Amino acid sequence: MTIAASLRSEGIAVARVQDHAFPEHLLYDVENQIWYEPLPDGTLRAGFTSWAAALMGEVLIFTPKRLGHSFEKDRWFAMVEGGKWVGAARAGFDGVVVAQNEALIDKPGLLTSNPFGEGWMLVVRPTGEDWRSGLTSGESIGPTVEAWIDGGSYRYRSD
Repeated sequence: MTIAASLRSEGIAVARVQDHAFPEHLLYDVENQIWYEPLPDGTLRAGFTSWAAALMGEVLIFTPKRLGHSFEKDRWFAMVEGGKWVGAARAGFDGVVVAQNEALIDKPGLLTSNPFGEGWMLVVRPTGEDWRSGLTSGESIGPTVEAWIDGGSYRYRSD
């Protein structure tokens, strides 16, 4: 079963872009291809989108920023390494790391095999009131991601 079909079977609305799922209830930092899920205590669970996960290929190492450490918008809060590349998960806002996915440290392949489930990376707490600024959600996620991909800016990004 595909990621999109699995999410739909759970009653979750999903936008599809180039055969990749984008659950509409999540918040997205489209430029960095990171999703955020608001949790009841005001924190956010974060992970890579399925589109980003597909580009990564095999992930061999996942290294999150340490618990309690702060991070800045557009700076790394986790690193991922494959056989021939290293990439950064960049934050969409300023915050603090409050939890990390220990299972992902032991099994980094979860990042690509289950990006919206067991492959989540971190739980973070935003430090600014305007943390939602620049994030996209709901029905607008599909057209926003399509325009971003068509623009091709991701091809020229350096870590």
